[in-house]
Amino acid sequence: MELFTGALPSLLHKLAALATDEYNLQKGLKGEIRLLHAELESLQGALVDISKVPVDQLPSGDKIWARNMRDLSYDMEDSIDKFMHCFCFKMCRSVIVIDDIWNISHWEMVKRALPDNYGGYGIITTTRILDIAYQVGGTYEMRPLSPSNSRILLFSRILDNKKQEYYLEKDLAEVYDKILDKCAGVPLAIITVASLLASKGKDIMDWYKLYDSIGTGLENSLDVDNMRKILLLSYYDLPSHLKTCLLYLSIFPEDSEIEKGRLIWMWAAEGFIQCKRKGESLLELGGSYFNELINRSMIQLVSPKYYFAGDSEYCRVHDMVLDLIFFLSNEENFVTILSDTKDHTSPSKTVRRLSLQDCKARIQDNISKKRIRSVVVFSFGNNPKLDLGNFRVLRVLDLEGCHLSNFDSLKYLGKLIHLRYLGLRDTDIKQLPEEIGNLRFLQSLDIRGPIINKCPPTVFQLKHLRFLHIFTNKGVPKGISSLTSLEVLTGLQIDNSASIIELGHLTDLRVLEIELTRGCTDGLQKSLAESLVDCLQKLKKIQIVDISRDFGFFGDGGPLDAWRAPPSLRKIGVWVGAFWFSTRPDWMDPSHLQHLSFLTVQIKELQHEDLEILGRLPALQDLTLSLGRYKELEICSVGPGLVVGASSFPCLVRCNLWHFVPPVVFRQGAMPRLINLSVTLRVGKTREIAGSMSGFELGLVNLTSLRNIDATFPYDSDSKEDKQEAMAVLMNEAEIHHNRPSITFF
Repeated sequence: MELFTGALPSLLHKLAALATDEYNLQKGLKGEIRLLHAELESLQGALVDISKVPVDQLPSGDKIWARNMRDLSYDMEDSIDKFMHCFCFKMCRSVIVIDDIWNISHWEMVKRALPDNYGGYGIITTTRILDIAYQVGGTYEMRPLSPSNSRILLFSRILDNKKQEYYLEKDLAEVYDKILDKCAGVPLAIITVASLLASKGKDIMDWYKLYDSIGTGLENSLDVDNMRKILLLSYYDLPSHLKTCLLYLSIFPEDSEIEKGRLIWMWAAEGFIQCKRKGESLLELGGSYFNELINRSMIQLVSPKYYFAGDSEYCRVHDMVLDLIFFLSNEENFVTILSDTKDHTSPSKTVRRLSLQDCKARIQDNISKKRIRSVVVFSFGNNPKLDLGNFRVLRVLDLEGCHLSNFDSLKYLGKLIHLRYLGLRDTDIKQLPEEIGNLRFLQSLDIRGPIINKCPPTVFQLKHLRFLHIFTNKGVPKGISSLTSLEVLTGLQIDNSASIIELGHLTDLRVLEIELTRGCTDGLQKSLAESLVDCLQKLKKIQIVDISRDFGFFGDGGPLDAWRAPPSLRKIGVWVGAFWFSTRPDWMDPSHLQHLSFLTVQIKELQHEDLEILGRLPALQDLTLSLGRYKELEICSVGPGLVVGASSFPCLVRCNLWHFVPPVVFRQGAMPRLINLSVTLRVGKTREIAGSMSGFELGLVNLTSLRNIDATFPYDSDSKEDKQEAMAVLMNEAEIHHNRPSITFF
């Protein structure tokens, strides 16, 4: 689906599918479908040609025609979706009814007699026993201007040379600082705003009006038009599919930090991401769209988060780009915004996407809900009044942050048969309705935040589900192995080997995050490690693995030595106290892991050559390396100490080195980009090996980008005096470092 071509790309794809033998339609009907497909292809070509003409150069008649054709394509796709939904039930060769099952063993015998995947048969089972019913059913970067330079540029444009000492009243100084914050150090934005301010005089109300209009797309003037024309050059250079993805960002409020995964699955739900090859990943294709928008400077990555959080990356849109997006969105009726300050609706408009941006926003009676495809609510802590039964073609429903503790809030959820994305993060919901199983096309289900007390078995009917984050205190729900389309699975708590074995069936997984719970007893832990290795060996497409433990688990998960990770891995987080490796695995080297950016592991024994090999990982940015076993804090002797040499770890930004005795020493040229360093120190043992306090001279001065140091003394056997001497050595190293890094002791 594209901005000027509406739903035509996905509509053509669906019509082509209907014309295949798979749907077994009559020949005459297939011929009509092919004829319609050809006509729509011609229409799409005309709309693509129109899209290449700048909006301000298009005749009004062409604009109206293009808009009407685009709206027609949406309605046609809705009709085709309804047809395909109904037809999927008619495709069954026959329906088998297995009535009144009293024993699960009877069902198992009948199931063995059925063809694989039921061979096109529809299966209906009935039982009076609930438990039986349950069992059946992943260069050079231009930096913004500093605040002081931004002010210089602003006032050099507003004031002539004779008034450089111009005095601003306190109130005006406050508002121009706010305006500069919105400009975010971008010279083009500052120059444009300066041109507007030059004609405003010193009327503070005029300044605030300008401040409020920035980023809304509503400000109209020659200067703003000129700025938009400059930005439009970048916009027109985008491929058509990226134009649509960019405009969808207008659904988020100004200054939002937007999670990458959330955005990708919304794009997918709307049909903006179309996989052209069998087995192609929506997550990977959407990620390439996201990265391309960053590469083209249309969106900005928020400051990197150097902690492991799955595939969590966030972006924001600069206010000047947001102004352009809002302007284009208003022109094309792409997104409708309801808030206390914005109401871009009229009775004549067809609303396709709706963004409610404060607690007072309400959907007016004059807005037809029958054609709305996206509803995103930013009403944090409030219970939105949505009559879900009226949203007949809804693809995206995101209620993140809303208060849904009242179960009636999701009444009629099961009627949203076209829903692809359901966001219930931080909504206080305690259980999902049974009717969720009706959402046959659902691709993404996000229930991060609340703890789900009950996960209905109907969830496992969602065969198209690609993303599932569900935090439940009941362990892994039985039946999760049936969700074989899953690419991302996070939030699961593991307390037995059977749960891990089920995960091994999800061979399309790209992201897996699990947590060991206090329910894991010592007798189970060996089988946990063995089961986890077997599971991971089956996940050939895995890119992110995160294995952690809750605070009640103090066991030893066991070794993962038998696991051989695939080369697709980008992040490994095997947290201290979960599982460990006896030695560095052979596959943990730069020739095998070209894309690994995050590594957290516990290795019982590490040699100098191991550290040297890890130092050659080309993409590694975040490293946590722990020696020994967490439970007993055993210290492994590493001889005279390990050294990080020149050119080692060229991309590393954050490094945690725990339980090395003596601590690791850094040579000149090591870790050239390192900003944050954390170490644990055992004073007595280190002095015994080194013969003096020189064992704490780590060579910090050689870490040229270092800004923060955390040093922890976790051993009670070390005296207070010894710890103070070690602190003095480290503080002296920090003092002579040219960056004067901060140092914190624990």
